[in-house]
Amino acid sequence: MKEYQTKNPYTTEVVDTYTEDSSVEIESKLKKALAIESSWARMEIEDRCELLTNVAELLIERKEEYAALMTQEMGKPYAQGISEIEKCAWACDFYALNADDLLADEIIDTDADESFISHDPLGCILAVMPWNYPFWQVIRFAAPTLTAGNTALLKHAQNVTGCSLAIEQLFLDAGYPEGCFQSLKAGHEEIEKLIANDGIKAVTLTGSEKAGKSIAGTAGKHLKKSVLELGGNNACIVWEDADLDQHINTMVTARMQNTGQSCIAAKRFIVCEDIYDAFLEKFTAKVKSLKSGDPRNEETFIGVMAREDLAEELQKQVNESIKKGAKVILGNMRNGAYYSPTILTDVTIDMPVFIEETFGPVAAITKAKNREEAIALAANSRLGLGSMLFTEDIDAAMNIISNIPDGAFFINDMVKSDPRLPFGGTKASGYGRELSREGILEFVNKKTVYIKK
Repeated sequence: MKEYQTKNPYTTEVVDTYTEDSSVEIESKLKKALAIESSWARMEIEDRCELLTNVAELLIERKEEYAALMTQEMGKPYAQGISEIEKCAWACDFYALNADDLLADEIIDTDADESFISHDPLGCILAVMPWNYPFWQVIRFAAPTLTAGNTALLKHAQNVTGCSLAIEQLFLDAGYPEGCFQSLKAGHEEIEKLIANDGIKAVTLTGSEKAGKSIAGTAGKHLKKSVLELGGNNACIVWEDADLDQHINTMVTARMQNTGQSCIAAKRFIVCEDIYDAFLEKFTAKVKSLKSGDPRNEETFIGVMAREDLAEELQKQVNESIKKGAKVILGNMRNGAYYSPTILTDVTIDMPVFIEETFGPVAAITKAKNREEAIALAANSRLGLGSMLFTEDIDAAMNIISNIPDGAFFINDMVKSDPRLPFGGTKASGYGRELSREGILEFVNKKTVYIKK
């Protein structure tokens, strides 16, 4: 059996050593999930919601512990880890309060004496999750999916195995039956075999486009439903009337939070030329003020990237863009897994930092002649997770919403996930939705019931 280690990207010290689950162990965990499946599905929704409330309470009680664990395993700044855990608790509270209504039968008026749509759980759902938000990505899947009456198996990223096991223990400590939520330490081959197993009814993945295509292909081959939340190349559009004094902090946070390692981060800044100079001055000053350093320090905003190879890949994208004419205004320095906050100007549509997802603290800035060109540049992407527009002209902004076919469009705020709103992308950013009513209904059988008396 294969062993692997998790390492602290800031200190480079080994955090822990793990052994991958064998085929037999994975099969045993699946059997345990299937054994509890029917009784869990029959449990009253009120009782499942009560357990979810327990999860929310434990998350708040343990937020310092969990934040420290994320800092240790993937370098998340500690203060941002605290916020992540608090957001997880919010999602749990949302579904605990609203799941009964969200899952209620939908009465339909037909020729029958009674007809309605019921929402039955599908069964065991496999989740493949990334390292960048080790708790949030899992909880936003698990809270609605378990509360709908499904069981879950989690294949988390290897570098956050400690977080994965902590989440499994969290659900057990909250009172969930054994087998309801389990963590797998599995490689890609074992996951492919698991998807093929009749016991798995659907699969969800948050990750790269490459991983999404692989998972979707395997799921499709076996007629399993899949939900994919893949990469993003979000545009931050700044029209000439934007209130920079009010919104510049938001724009910087939209790019630099989580050390830039966010699928919904603002990666391409498309700025109208009339405000370009003022924007660049204020944006650069704010980025310079961000504190870099030890992610354990509560004042640190920019820590290290989760792995050194990720920082190397980001540097390659930046350097290739510089060769094509991009200019470095700030940063572009790397030391191990640390990559300094970087601002590039003169970015054009043929550069990697415009075309590709840059997963780190790099802001690519492109000047647009006017509003129309800014919108056209923003829409020029294979990806479609979200876009944001800053302007005082709300009526004009409302009129161009459909011009950018992304999964989200935010006006005068950064793109962010919210338990009350559906979250997901279009084009190469994936399909399906998480969170809100749409998220809890992704993994249910929408069953037509038709009654004649």
